[in-house]
Amino acid sequence: MTWLVNRYHNCLQPCTFHRDLCHTWIYLFASVRSLMYDRENQYLHTVEESMTRRESTMAKKVGHHVTRPGNKLGDPSVTIPVAEDLLTVPGIPARESDVAFFSREYPLENMAIEESASAEWAREVRNSHSPEYRAFSEEHQKHMEPIVEWVKNSGDLEPTGVPTGEDVTELIRQKARELGYGEVGFTSNDRHYVYQSRKPAMKPGLPNAICVALEQDYNKTQTIPSMAGEETHFGTYFNQGPLTMELTDFIRSLGYRVQVSGPTWHYGPMIPMFVQAGLGQLGANGQLLSPHFGSRARLQVIFTDANVTYDQPIDYGIHKFCQVCQVCVNRCPGRALMPEKVWYRGVEKNKLVFKRCRPVMARYLGCGICMKVCPIQKYGMPAVMEHYVETGEVLGKGTDNLEGYTLHDKGYFGPGQLPIFNREFFKMPQGRAEDWLLLEFRDKLQETAGDPNVNQDLMWTDFRTRVEKSLGAQTTMVDGGMDRGI
Repeated sequence: MTWLVNRYHNCLQPCTFHRDLCHTWIYLFASVRSLMYDRENQYLHTVEESMTRRESTMAKKVGHHVTRPGNKLGDPSVTIPVAEDLLTVPGIPARESDVAFFSREYPLENMAIEESASAEWAREVRNSHSPEYRAFSEEHQKHMEPIVEWVKNSGDLEPTGVPTGEDVTELIRQKARELGYGEVGFTSNDRHYVYQSRKPAMKPGLPNAICVALEQDYNKTQTIPSMAGEETHFGTYFNQGPLTMELTDFIRSLGYRVQVSGPTWHYGPMIPMFVQAGLGQLGANGQLLSPHFGSRARLQVIFTDANVTYDQPIDYGIHKFCQVCQVCVNRCPGRALMPEKVWYRGVEKNKLVFKRCRPVMARYLGCGICMKVCPIQKYGMPAVMEHYVETGEVLGKGTDNLEGYTLHDKGYFGPGQLPIFNREFFKMPQGRAEDWLLLEFRDKLQETAGDPNVNQDLMWTDFRTRVEKSLGAQTTMVDGGMDRGI
């Protein structure tokens, strides 16, 4: 498909003339294929021969095609060409023995707990930088509280029907799509990806995982970082609540149990199971890149004992495409995304440098620029992969339309331009809040040792008060509602 710049809307759009002409020719070829014989009953030409001639003019050879359902229920399916030079493995390269080792010896923990010191710091910084954000965040938390409580207790819900024994995969998929979920997939409940603090709450006997993704508003997402971006971010979390309640009611009516992970209260990282369910691949920005909306979605997993058939992981070409693209890596204000992949906890991925990410998120409304500048998010996977096959180039790369963003106190940054921050900007506490407070207290004891004017009893009382306050803060949502500790 030919893609052109719409001069009036300053965005990349498909050229409808070329698109319609292309569709017309494909239709004609398909219609007359069985009629075009010569007198000896031989094909004069076929669709395959025509496509072969067309592919000979393309910059990249197609390795395979991936066909996926349309974005909305009733939309036509889409076919994604994956260039041969982008092929790796379905899902993500992994060393299962390493995944198992790290899960056993160094179990994952919720960042709201593991990095609670910087979470508290970031909350204070955000609130001081934007009173509007503070008011909005507090109101959101108030509305989310009953949803979070329902999620926490969802594993105690009993089935309301009796299972028939039939496979209910497509019944559940259809219901989820009717509710508006853009991606729905089925896989196993992978216990390697459960937070250490959540393990006691995980119900036994739920071997299956239903992965669902709810798209957030396109136009608001393109304004990131902004209050409009935060509104759709927070709003999509809120919308997940009643939709998930209805979906789990349906699953329970079929006679099965459920336990829900998300929104805000999660049992572990969800992207590994989404990848295993064939709903996308891990991007260089550390986010799931799915066919229709890239990372512009909020994810949930429903653990269940329902009789379902697993989907399979898919190679969309993303694992290598991100190495070609690198837009998110090059546009990150904090330089927090690494250009080269490393092996980490048993999988090959681009590792994010947390200490260079959170300070930017705290001061710029959650940042999210790595989401905004991703071409898969901006244009959709079909368009991006078609363009790559035809031209060998990344759609939108080097343009203001894709790469431009504005920081409220520093102005606009176009392609090749990045903000500059001093060393002090990135200073923040790290690790668990109680550990950080202990280190501070230790240093204060050393500084005041032998000073008769210092009342150490008051110091101990102050330390205890601060630790108790810190532990209580773990019930507060962090990073714009993405999670909370306890």
